Amino acid sequence: MAELDLKQKLLIVKIVYYGPALSGKTTNLMSLHDLVNPDGRGDLLTLETKGDRTLFFDLLPLLARTGSGFRVKFKLFTVPGQVAHDATRKAVLSRTDGVVFVADSQRGQAMNNFASFDNLEKNTGRVGLDIEDLPLVIQFNKRDLEGVVTEQEVRDRWSPTGLPVLFASALYGPGVRETFSAILKETWTRLDARLGLSRSHGIQEHEFLNVLDGENALAR
Repeated sequence: MAELDLKQKLLIVKIVYYGPALSGKTTNLMSLHDLVNPDGRGDLLTLETKGDRTLFFDLLPLLARTGSGFRVKFKLFTVPGQVAHDATRKAVLSRTDGVVFVADSQRGQAMNNFASFDNLEKNTGRVGLDIEDLPLVIQFNKRDLEGVVTEQEVRDRWSPTGLPVLFASALYGPGVRETFSAILKETWTRLDARLGLSRSHGIQEHEFLNVLDGENALAR
């Protein structure tokens, strides 16, 4: 859960990108790294192995400042997609404030998407999170490829959940910013209600949401 340090005037928010192997979780973070003002971003750490592009996690820290003097640090992680690394998935998922589920739009990946989302539902419970109360958005990635499910099919399937659904091509950039903005919006709503960010600490919604725009960038 978000860490609020009143003495240091620091809020730390954790966002996790979850999904099947090779769905584009790491590519999303790489694209975000390119989008953000260099003064407000840290290093993108990627641990690669032969068996899985990201065996453990990626960490992309973003920093913003607020008019009330608070620093807001966003830590973005991805989880390994391979089933063999489920213990790592749970460790990374623990204490997260929001989740982006990155699905693969290719028709042949439907079962992998389902299995991964089912795994997300189970693991949230295992680490003490309530998926019904967890900020969560769905991104259907790889829209640049042939043989993908149509947007209407996706909406028909996911609309009963009430979750925000976005479409992206993380390799080329479209949809990456929009997805991140959507999870920030969902996360802000939850944290403001729980911690009184605007009422008690002077952290305004636009300051929280505009971390990519550079106007609130804070050098490390």
